[in-house]
Amino acid sequence: MPSRTAVLRAALAVTLTAGALTVLGTAPSHAAPAGCTGTGPITCRYDVAPGHYDVTVRLGSRSRAAGTGITAEARRRVLNAVDTAAGHLLDRVVTVEVRQPEGQPTGQGGTGTPGLTLVFDGRSPAVEAITVRPVRPPALFLVGDSTVCDQPTAPYTGWGQLLPARLREGLSVANYADSGESSGSVLSNPVLFPAVRSQTRAGDTVAIQVGHNDKRTTATAFRDNLTRMVREVRAAGGAPVLVTPPVRRLFDSAGRLTGTAWHVNELGVNLPSEMKAVARAQGTPLVDLTTSSANLVQQLGVTGSERLFLTREKGDNTHFSEYGAAAMAALVLDEALRLGVIRSTQVR
Repeated sequence: MPSRTAVLRAALAVTLTAGALTVLGTAPSHAAPAGCTGTGPITCRYDVAPGHYDVTVRLGSRSRAAGTGITAEARRRVLNAVDTAAGHLLDRVVTVEVRQPEGQPTGQGGTGTPGLTLVFDGRSPAVEAITVRPVRPPALFLVGDSTVCDQPTAPYTGWGQLLPARLREGLSVANYADSGESSGSVLSNPVLFPAVRSQTRAGDTVAIQVGHNDKRTTATAFRDNLTRMVREVRAAGGAPVLVTPPVRRLFDSAGRLTGTAWHVNELGVNLPSEMKAVARAQGTPLVDLTTSSANLVQQLGVTGSERLFLTREKGDNTHFSEYGAAAMAALVLDEALRLGVIRSTQVR
């Protein structure tokens, strides 16, 4: 039998302020919220079970100007910084998925801390009240690799890490991408696609980006893996979306992207083309991130595109900087809006 604490935690929304735990509806204190430490950034931790939560925050200060953004769990950007004048308080709601491990599902890079972690950052963060309410809204599940995942350590950043900040409350981004995964490994590892499938229900969307690590996957195996995921998402009541992988920053001597950059693998399989073929065969929406990212990289050129990746910091032309991840998230969102996968009313 679950404990009384567990029952209350699952059944009640709670307001966490000024050293008290009170049922939603009690007027919040004007003091700093309980469970929070630091001044810049401010870190707040709350003992809640895994699940989805609407978090209402009252940002700002009665005595000074402030600039406050929010990350949740493993460096997930859930709110871009907002400025408030002295004496001006502003309420915002973000929807956060809590799980353990809180970052990459296999625990790569660390498992984080149990419960909900919020970090208020920005040039001068200030938060007066925090309300945490369990919900189960429509979820946007992400399945993919290191270019998508919640990267635990800067400067590495997955585009899925920055997508939540662009979305309004009521749509929960659940990022089950994991470093080093291929179309086959996400299917076989129970904490990856099988975990997503088991949670998927009607109204949920599952976006699948694979290809970076399918270096020796045959065309037949790649198509079969994608087809299986599409069918299993639909069987669970969800809506599958295929996302072709973003290009690598690999140029030839003439300044053109190489075949490897375009994800033609070691067997000569054009993986984005195979993904497009599956999308056509299965009638599945497809976000062509390969083409849109290639256009961006080529527009910026050999030198300008370094900023998107970790070229300068790490000599890495595959993984994204925070700037690059934000750019990729914007490309995904623009195409998802065009396809109707995400509605304009769901975007901040």
